[in-house]
Order: sequence, then C-alpha cells, then structure tokens
Amino acid sequence: MSLLMRVPPNLVQSIRAFRVTELQEEAARLGQHFLYAHCADTLTKQQVCARIGENFFFPKPCSKNFDALRLCLTETIAAAGTQPGFIVVLEQLPNTQKFDKEARETLLDVFRDAAEFWGDKRVPFRVFYSFE
Repeated sequence: MSLLMRVPPNLVQSIRAFRVTELQEEAARLGQHFLYAHCADTLTKQQVCARIGENFFFPKPCSKNFDALRLCLTETIAAAGTQPGFIVVLEQLPNTQKFDKEARETLLDVFRDAAEFWGDKRVPFRVFYSFE
C-alpha cells in the first residue's frame, strides 16, 4: 500500500504526520525524484532560494529569486525530458523579519504553481513543508 494513497498527486501541504525518510523511501519506490531542502539556518528570501537551488542541484541562475525558481521548477525541468514525478520536502522554512509570512506564502505559491504546471502534464508533484 502506498504511503501517499490518500494524498492527491499535485499539492502543497504541511508535512504533518509524514517523516522525511518515509517520503524519500516512497519516492524511490515510486521511481520519482526526491527533492529536499533544509532551510533552518536561512534568514532571507535570497538565502532560502539559494538553499533550495543548491539542494536541488539547480543552476545558480535558478536560485536568484522566486521567479527564477518558478521557471526552473517548471519549464527548465520540463525541457530536460519526460519526468516520472516529484516528492519535494522543504524543511524548517524560516520565520524571520526578512522572511516573513508574506515571503513564506509567496514561496509556497511558487511551488503551488509548479504543482499545477506538472498536474497539467499529468506528472505527480507533491510538496511537503515545515516551518521553524
């Protein structure tokens, strides 16, 4: 039975009861990409984008800002060929003056846009996040 049986194929949600290792194992079992970024020591939008870009092994221009990250998560990856699906974990997103609620929501919107993009292509794109 799939760990994600009751989880829609394209969504962005809090990690809640899931464990990172279980999600990683499930990605391997399903033959999907597992993308993980641990953001605990980041403080600003630029640091968060850079950390995600580094951890996802994106080219440096993809981790400059939210728009560049959105483009990389969608068009750039799609141009690389057929994709099997994605399980993404964004762990301990910061709650700082320079990465406030608005910045966190904007980042999550980037991932929601990516989930919608991949959903249109019938490719699973599940994102799980947690805050500090």
